[in-house]
Formats: sequence, structure tokens, C-alpha cells
Amino acid sequence: MMLKQHLIFILYSLCASVFKVAGTKSKAKGSQGQFPITQNVTVVEGGTANMTCRVDYNDNTSLQWSNPAQQTLFFGDKKALRDHRIELVRATSQELTIRINDVSLSDEGQYTCSLFTMPVKTTKAFLTVLGVPSRPEITGFTKPAMEGDEITLTCITSGSKPAANIRWFRNDKEVQGATEVNATGKSFTVRSSLLFQVDKRDDGVAYTCSVEHVSLYKPYLTTEVLEVHYAPQLEITHSLIIPQEGQYFKLECVSIGNPIPEPVLWSKDGGELPDIERMIVEGRELTITTLNKTDNGTYRCEASNHVGTSFAEYILFVYDPNALGQRGPDHALIGGVVAVVVFITLCLIIVLGRYLARHKGTYLTHEAKGAEDAPDADTAIINAEGNHVHAEEKKEYFI
Repeated sequence: MMLKQHLIFILYSLCASVFKVAGTKSKAKGSQGQFPITQNVTVVEGGTANMTCRVDYNDNTSLQWSNPAQQTLFFGDKKALRDHRIELVRATSQELTIRINDVSLSDEGQYTCSLFTMPVKTTKAFLTVLGVPSRPEITGFTKPAMEGDEITLTCITSGSKPAANIRWFRNDKEVQGATEVNATGKSFTVRSSLLFQVDKRDDGVAYTCSVEHVSLYKPYLTTEVLEVHYAPQLEITHSLIIPQEGQYFKLECVSIGNPIPEPVLWSKDGGELPDIERMIVEGRELTITTLNKTDNGTYRCEASNHVGTSFAEYILFVYDPNALGQRGPDHALIGGVVAVVVFITLCLIIVLGRYLARHKGTYLTHEAKGAEDAPDADTAIINAEGNHVHAEEKKEYFI
């Protein structure tokens, strides 16, 4: 039926052209050398494509649109193909515009506009249909993960044409994944995977898959927030830098872990806490209302969850305020004073040593005077003493 319809339109167009040539030869001369004018069209799948064909001369020459399968869509204002999606927009002797609604990937291809002169002139226009990617999905993660587990996150999108681009982000920082592209008919399925070992730093981290495509105004995003279980980590904080007798003192066991470890267990010196009224335990806090020397020792807090158990320790030494003064021992000041004393002592030793060496040399020099010509040691001493005597005599003489 469609072939018969197509042949009828061709015969009709040929007959019309013959009559036009016979009746209007002068006008036909202007259209013999011209070709119809068309433009390539790009449309997003599901959108609308307008296909326009024009000529410069108005000589009542017929125009025709054909699809990539060479089926006639419209001959002038006459619809040839029964497709409710295709409709006429404008039909004159100089223009034939048709509209294709709800465009699908199968509509893509080369369309032909024909001008029925003798001979028939044709021009091609390519209709490009962009396949819109599906919204991405992230698979491969089952909550919660255990610290040390190796997991693979996979992001998948299908239906894109051309193939979509997938990017990964760890919070706001981009990370690289392994991407694979597969053709499915005229469209593409794209998948990208991240393989990594999780630790406590991944707990609460958002991994985002971003799908970018020319058909999209902005990327499609999907996010997976990781939940990682890990053993507790503990730290003991204290309210006083230098605990002294009679003061109020508090220890707090600060813990992180997932799940949150509860409860916190306190002990002293490897055993239970002393049963005294001055020690109060409230959850993570251990309070000693009035310190004394008997509180000295190693305090330990311990916490567990289903992943593991951890502990932290604090050594308490209570100072006597009467012995140390109200401010207590200033270790930094003491250290500074000791350093200064050591430095001054070294300087004095160096100066004294140089002074003694210098005077020792002078003594030996005087002692050697008068001994150079002495035959023996006794004579040398006598000569040296004599020199001293003469020196004193000279001194008295001049005085």
C-alpha cells in the first residue's frame, strides 16, 4: 500500500512538472539551475525537529521531503506517510517545512528534499538525535562496611548517544574511576567503578557519581554516603595541669568509634576504683572532689563496641601545695635557671683557665732568667734568687 502511494506521488509530480514546463517556459528557465536549500538539524530524543526546504524562485515548482528510508513524507502540502508524529508546518512554492514530534533514535539519518524540475534536483539534510542518559545508580555497597574491607562502587547510566561521561567525587575532591562503554543498539551504556579499602576516615564520606552529556543542561548526580564501623579510640583529658591536695579534679574519657562505645569502664592501678565518697563516676567522667596523696596512681578508661576494645591511661600525681607554694613547681622556670647557671659556670671555667695559663707562662719566664749560663740546677736557682736580690737592690737604689 505504501509503495503504491509512493508511486502515485511520483507520477503526480512528473505530470505536474510536464504541464508547468509546457505552460511557463520563461519562469522555468529561472529554476532549472537552482538546488533546494536545507540545514542539518540536531534534536534531543523526545523533542521536536523542524525540517525546512527552500528555493529562491517562485515558479510553482513542487517540493518533497523523504526520510532516510526514501519514503515520501510530504509532497507539497500532501501527506504521504501515515505517521501521526509528522505534520505540515508550511507549504508554498518556495518552502516546505515539516515537523517531527517525539523524535526517537530511529528517526536519525539523512533526509532528502527534492525539487521537481527537469531533471529533479535534490539536497540532503542530516537529522542528529541525541540520546538522553538515564539517571545514574550506584551499586556495590552494603551498609555498613567494616574498617579494612575492600569495596567496589559502580555507577551505571544507559541510553546515552553519544556515550555519556562519568566523573567521581569524594566529598568535593575528584577521584579517578575505571570506565567501560558498551553499545546497546544506537545508544550506549556507560559504567564506572571505584575500588578501594575503607578505614575510619571513610565513615560519613559522600561518594558522588556525576553523569555529563551534551543533551543535559546540568549533570545528573547521585550520591552514596558510606557508613564504616571501626573500633573505639580513647583519650583522657584532665581539668588541672598540676593537681594539688585539696583541689577538685576531673578526668574525662573522650572516645570515638562507630558504633559509639558504651559504657566507659574506669579502673585504678589494674583494679577497681576505691570505694570512697570522694570519687564519682558519671558516664565518661571520673570526678575526685578533694584530692589527697592516696589518689596517686594510674587511672584507666576502657570502652568496647562489636568491632573491638580500646583503653587509655592517665598517671595522677598529687602535689603538696605547702612544699611547692601556691603556684606549684614551675618546671619551665626551673629548667631555665639551671641552664643559665650551667652556661655561666662554663664561661667562668674557660676564663679562669686562660688566666692561669697566661700567668704560668710569665712565672716560668722569670725563673729562667740567670739560669741559662748555670752549670747545674743549684747554681741556676742561686742565680735566679740573686737576680731577685739585685732587682730589689736596684729598686731600693732608685727609690
